[in-house]
Amino acid sequence: MKNNFLKRVATSAVFVVILIGGILWHPASFFVLFITVVLLGLIEFYKIAIKNQLKPQVFSGIVLGLSIFASIFLVAAKVIGNEILMIYVPLIVFIFVIELFRNNKDPFANIAFTIFGAIYIAVPFGLLSYFVYNPQIGIEYNPIILITYFVLIWVNDSGAYIVGSSIGKHRLFERISPKKSWEGFVGGAIFSMIAAYVASLLVVQIGLVHWLAISVITFTFGTVGDLFESLLKRAADIKDSGNILPGHGGILDRFDSLLLSAPIVFVYLKIFV
Repeated sequence: MKNNFLKRVATSAVFVVILIGGILWHPASFFVLFITVVLLGLIEFYKIAIKNQLKPQVFSGIVLGLSIFASIFLVAAKVIGNEILMIYVPLIVFIFVIELFRNNKDPFANIAFTIFGAIYIAVPFGLLSYFVYNPQIGIEYNPIILITYFVLIWVNDSGAYIVGSSIGKHRLFERISPKKSWEGFVGGAIFSMIAAYVASLLVVQIGLVHWLAISVITFTFGTVGDLFESLLKRAADIKDSGNILPGHGGILDRFDSLLLSAPIVFVYLKIFV
């Protein structure tokens, strides 16, 4: 038990250093960091789909997903115009064409999961580019909002775990995740709101009301993202999405809260901030 705890702590420390370092160092390191995360996440997703007796086009899905991430980053960084986004059209059409030659019994599911995997993984990470290239706080690369967003996720996760493991009795969604409780959800929300208040004092480019709203989005849709990833794993009858992170599982296990919350935070930042 102690060794497992130490393994989790060590993995978390290395993970945070690599993540924060990659975000802070340079736009190029941001790109390399997250396109690697997207690649690993796509591999995990398609492995889950295959374990669930599906036959997605793994290579095509990876190409589509990496193209989605790269194009969103390049548009956000103003390296190229929106016309690059048209690359999705032929890539998606090719997926349909390739399925004609695969002779599988369920082409509908194969095509659907190939495209869904690319969208589910690549779009949220691609939209993080707009967190660091945000006109509201300047046109240059500025990682402060993104790092604070990650802090809100981590604080929520930690608060939910501490409160849930201590006093959690009422199951949040027992059919999908037997360990999660309403007490943990509320505890994580309170911790997250406190963190949002502190963020408003340190990151003054965004006011308190906006940080509180981002916090609400993060702990609400982060929890939904966590539950959805658990649903995928339960359907495939697996415990973790992978084993690349000792003590934590896979990339999807580590970023599940981001996959559904980041797009909503992106929309909020675009409309209200």
